[in-house]
Amino acid sequence: MPIYKTITVSPTTKAHIWKVEEPEEQLSRGIVLTPHCQKRIDGMKSEIHRRAFLSIRHLMDEAGYKDHDMYYDDFGKPHLKDGNHISITHSRNYTGIIVSSTDEVGIDIEMQRDKILRIANKFTPLEEYRTLANTEAIIRKLTIVWGAKESLYKIYAEQGLSFLKHIDVMDFAFDDKRTVAQILYKGNKSHYEVEFTEFDGFTCVYALRMMGG
Repeated sequence: MPIYKTITVSPTTKAHIWKVEEPEEQLSRGIVLTPHCQKRIDGMKSEIHRRAFLSIRHLMDEAGYKDHDMYYDDFGKPHLKDGNHISITHSRNYTGIIVSSTDEVGIDIEMQRDKILRIANKFTPLEEYRTLANTEAIIRKLTIVWGAKESLYKIYAEQGLSFLKHIDVMDFAFDDKRTVAQILYKGNKSHYEVEFTEFDGFTCVYALRMMGG
C-alpha cells in the first residue's frame, strides 16, 4: 500500500500523503480503531469517506502512531497523547497528515476546481489576483490561499474565526512554494509559515505557527 509522498518539512516535522486506491477491506487490515472512531466510521454512508478514514490510520502508523494515540477536542481538532502536534486532511482520493514535535501545524489538500472562483469573495479580496495571466492561474492561486487559510484555521481552532476578516495570507509567486500569513483575532496577532505543493490537479498546503507568534 503506497504512500504517495513524504515531505520532510524540518528535522522535527513531517507530512505524509496517501493516494487512496485500495479497497476498503484491504485498508481495514491491521487497523484497530478506538470505540469513538469505530462509531464514526460505522456512521459513514460513503465508502470513499470510510476508505479515506482508514488510509489516515495507515499514515499515522507511518508516523509511529496508532488510533488510540490520538483524541479529539470539543472543536473536533485532533491531538496526540504524547504532546506532539498533528493535523489531518482528505480530498477525494488523497489524504494527508502532518506531525511535529515542536510546532503547531495544520494541513489541507484541495482539488483545483473552477468552483473556487464563485466563492472567492467569501474568503479573500479577489482584486489581488487580477494581475494573473489566465483563469487557470487564478484557480491555482485561490486554491493555495484557501488551503493556507484552512490550515491556519485548523491550528487556531476557535469559533468565530473568519477566513475573510481575520486571516491574511501574504502574496507569493508559484515558484516560491511558500509564503507567510497572520491571524488577527480579538486583538491577538499570531504569525505562520506556509508551504505548498501541487500534484495531479490537487494542492496540498501546510502551515506552522511561528515561535512567539
